[in-house]
Amino acid sequence: MQQRRRSRLISGLLALGLLAGVALTASPAQAVDAVGPYYSLPSWDRNMPVANRFVVLTNWNSEAVLDKETGLVWERSPLITTHPWDLSAGFSKSALVQCTSRTTGGKKGWRLPSVHELASLVDPANSNPSLPTGHPFTVLSSTYWSATALAVDPTRAWFVTFFAGDESTGAKSNPLLAWCVRGGNNADAY
Repeated sequence: MQQRRRSRLISGLLALGLLAGVALTASPAQAVDAVGPYYSLPSWDRNMPVANRFVVLTNWNSEAVLDKETGLVWERSPLITTHPWDLSAGFSKSALVQCTSRTTGGKKGWRLPSVHELASLVDPANSNPSLPTGHPFTVLSSTYWSATALAVDPTRAWFVTFFAGDESTGAKSNPLLAWCVRGGNNADAY
């Protein structure tokens, strides 16, 4: 009886050790940049210091930045021309189309971010711009369209102002800037 218990205990410990070994060798998907590995899995539950949060992707000509807090990849330098949200104002390109047609860092697949994704860059403690201190972006204190339309009024959409870090809505015909993003799943994309 004692021998059987000892045998079960040893078997259990061996199985536990095997599981621990598998857990230690398993790691999140990662890519390697010139500065080392980084993790790109979405992780909106993280609260990271700026020095660890943003990675300038040198293998994308330093034109994009990975936000390790959200798993999103942002243009390092947002567009500097304004566009209406959609083509209703008679412009040749909208903010939505502008992002969809972008090639940044040698990559396609860009889109206009949701208001929540865009607001995730805001540091409420800062203003002018309301981005985290030490951020790697070349951004002015400007207003950027999101892909989120206002549900109760089809003529309006959400935007984020990086002067004060506020979210608000405006007429889709207003020309504002676009800050394109890659990754994630934006249900509001058109």
